[in-house]
Amino acid sequence: MTAPATGPVRRRLTVRGTVQGVGFRPHVHRLAAGLSLAGFVGNTGDGVLIEVEGPADGVHRFCALLAEQPPPLAAVTGIDGVDLAATGEKGPFTIRSTERAPGRTQLPPDTATCADCLRELADPGDRRHRHPFATCTHCGPRFTIATGMPYDRAATTMAGFPMCPACAREYADPADRRFHAQPVACPDCGPRLALTPAEGLGVRPARDAEALATARALLATGRIVAVKGVGGYHLACDATDARAVATLRDRKERGGKAFAVMCADLPTAERFAVVTDAERAALTSARRPIVLLRRRTPPHGPHLADQVCPGSPHVGVMLPYTPVHTLLFGLPGDPPGPRVLVMTSGNRSGEPIVTDDAEALTRLAGLADAWLAHDRPIAAFCDDSLLRVRPDGTEQVLRRSRGYVPRPLRLPVPVRPTLAVGGDLKNVLCLGEGEHAWFGPHIGDMDELATLEAAERAERHLARLTGVTPRLVAADRHPGYRSTRRARGRALQLGLRAPVFVQHHHAHIASAMAGHGLDGSTPVIGVAFDGTGYGDDGTVWGGEILLADYTGYGRFAHLAPAPLPGGDAGVANPCRVALARLWAAGLPWAAEVPSVAACSDTERAVLRRQLERQVACVPASGMGRLFDAVSSLAGLCHRAGYEAQAAMELEAAALEAAGDDTAAYPFGFRAAPPPHGAHGPAVRRQHLDARFRAGGWQIDPAPMLAALLHDQARGLPAPVLAARFHRGVARAVTEICLRARAVTGLATVALTGGVFVNALLEEECTALLARDGFTVLRHGEVPAGDGGLALGQLMVAGTANNHETE
Repeated sequence: MTAPATGPVRRRLTVRGTVQGVGFRPHVHRLAAGLSLAGFVGNTGDGVLIEVEGPADGVHRFCALLAEQPPPLAAVTGIDGVDLAATGEKGPFTIRSTERAPGRTQLPPDTATCADCLRELADPGDRRHRHPFATCTHCGPRFTIATGMPYDRAATTMAGFPMCPACAREYADPADRRFHAQPVACPDCGPRLALTPAEGLGVRPARDAEALATARALLATGRIVAVKGVGGYHLACDATDARAVATLRDRKERGGKAFAVMCADLPTAERFAVVTDAERAALTSARRPIVLLRRRTPPHGPHLADQVCPGSPHVGVMLPYTPVHTLLFGLPGDPPGPRVLVMTSGNRSGEPIVTDDAEALTRLAGLADAWLAHDRPIAAFCDDSLLRVRPDGTEQVLRRSRGYVPRPLRLPVPVRPTLAVGGDLKNVLCLGEGEHAWFGPHIGDMDELATLEAAERAERHLARLTGVTPRLVAADRHPGYRSTRRARGRALQLGLRAPVFVQHHHAHIASAMAGHGLDGSTPVIGVAFDGTGYGDDGTVWGGEILLADYTGYGRFAHLAPAPLPGGDAGVANPCRVALARLWAAGLPWAAEVPSVAACSDTERAVLRRQLERQVACVPASGMGRLFDAVSSLAGLCHRAGYEAQAAMELEAAALEAAGDDTAAYPFGFRAAPPPHGAHGPAVRRQHLDARFRAGGWQIDPAPMLAALLHDQARGLPAPVLAARFHRGVARAVTEICLRARAVTGLATVALTGGVFVNALLEEECTALLARDGFTVLRHGEVPAGDGGLALGQLMVAGTANNHETE
């Protein structure tokens, strides 16, 4: 036997993953020092580089601990190691300065203030008592202050704040919690708060603690304060003050869309909302998202103003995630202030969130009564994330932004370097290369020049952090999308003939598949339900059952189309959509039908002529539009002030009767007519064998509409009508999936598209499909709506042999 080595050994390790900005180097230093090993650790463009030398058993132990016990915020994706010749180094283990070299290291998202920093914030004996920017290696901003990689103080917006001697000592002390924490600062050397009142408010400007106290007092008297956070400004007011909330809603031209609220603490939230254990875990996690909670009736504490979330059984709640927020609510002994604040994005309707201080004073003028700002620049905007927790405890992210970005997603198959620009609603872009994809922050609807500019800024920032240089650009096939026009420009800049165009619902299904780690070797039955998506035949799709993988799809079934009067402009009038659906089904416009009564005589006459002559009436098969129609037919919403209002009110009504009734409205099934004007279907179906080209079904809502009108004539209330409609849709989905399985043998169903944000429908479909032996894919971290579209575009465009550019 060979005797084990007794002399020193040396090993070089390269650690990849989320290993910068999370205290990884000090963690490595402590491990090595505790084992009396020599060597060094440093950041590089590829991750963290370590060389360690000492007795063989010590080096072996070090390597094991490194893999088993990373720092709390780190996510190690790989460790490569090679043996080196020992040098005889005896000196102490050191931390080297960062190497500025190209590479790809994963930066962590911004995280909420940790418990240690919160204790210091409230401790009168601590030098960071009431410091609005307390942070350490385990918490605080990362993505929103990083200006480049590798992540070091010089590559953040803290570069302009030289550390005082006390902070410098902490930064250099391996035993300190702030050792090499890049945002480290204190009241002597860190950013400063300032309050700027609107002209004529009668309040003087203030700094630091006085600024916070004044802002709290203004909120307590019903004023609206623009508060600068880590990723942009919020507009805040007292959520229990009906006049203040109504004023904010009016100034922001919000319509009836719900506001999110921030509660001082968890017990406050539990007084007016039901919080399950899983929801509590999400609320208090380091991500600190907005969580949709069921409202208590009646509340056991502060009563939210009705205008916070009018007509909704849910309220979006988040907890403080920065020291500024914590101090704004006040520490023990402070004068009282509101315990629940509306916290809505600091922007005008249709514009991106404001991050620049000078812009905030102009763009938020007339909205805010005062500005609570600080002088640490924001490198990247990042709105709040939003999620709901399902009854089984799993999370469905509805808006993926702060707390998630720029955390990468591991892809099931490698992709070429690709930029996917997303859609026009809830826009989010995505960069990918190899086995990783990076979402940018939530941008919003692409209605304004400012939003397009925000998308360009987001792309540049994400490219700097990820090192991805795209060689392909992917976009939606809709020729009128602003995002698609932007993609054409980016493709030309990159020397490409054109972007790769990806059909909208194919992208939704590919997104769901990638989110579940499917490699695409077997197609899935994709149920893609939304309001609008450009179809192969030039019509509006949105009630689609596709047999799909990453390289192609076949349209197995779809909702029977009906004319959409006025196209996209008609979406704001669910009553007109309802009458068009009745017309397509051959059902009369009886005077007692709520949708008929909601339209004037003149409006009905014009609409009838439109339908008969097919003037400005594009055929539409969107399931979202059917939800709008039924909402109006049930007497709930005839005119929509914001996207999906009618469908949300329909779901809210259905929840009232969901447990009291088991009936379901019937849908019909018929053979679909052959497509006309299809754009190259053979290109997208060439990989699918004959089984997957079979089908061609239409789901006919006419029987459902007739049954609904019958029940309405009998006087059944709207909640019963709404619940029966939801169950009817779920049973129709199950029936068509059974037919698809009978033909193809496929047994995996992906539920995707914005309609599946509807929790009631998603739960009902999942239960019925699972009962019949299907594997059901539901969205988790990747949104089901258009916020997840870019990932699907990336997968379709970035995988091999996909070059659809026409």
